[in-house]
Amino acid sequence: GEEGSFNICTFWLVEAMTRAGQADRKWLNKARLMFEKMLSYANHLGLYSEQIGTSGEALGNFPQAFTHLALISAAFNLDRTLGRKQ
Repeated sequence: GEEGSFNICTFWLVEAMTRAGQADRKWLNKARLMFEKMLSYANHLGLYSEQIGTSGEALGNFPQAFTHLALISAAFNLDRTLGRKQ
């Protein structure tokens, strides 16, 4: 079957854009928007799978602990950086 995007990698991208946003605000805004979009892919219990399919369906291992760790790290760093910029 067709593979989707790996959720852990997307949260890593949010973190990378957050770090870039410390020097250039446009990256910080992109990171925030991507993070908010990713939050919409959780199920009704707030859990994430390993991947998201092209139509938004959960694919791969479920629930995926590494995805949740990446989410927590991205949320922490994004919140901390946004707090500094205000």
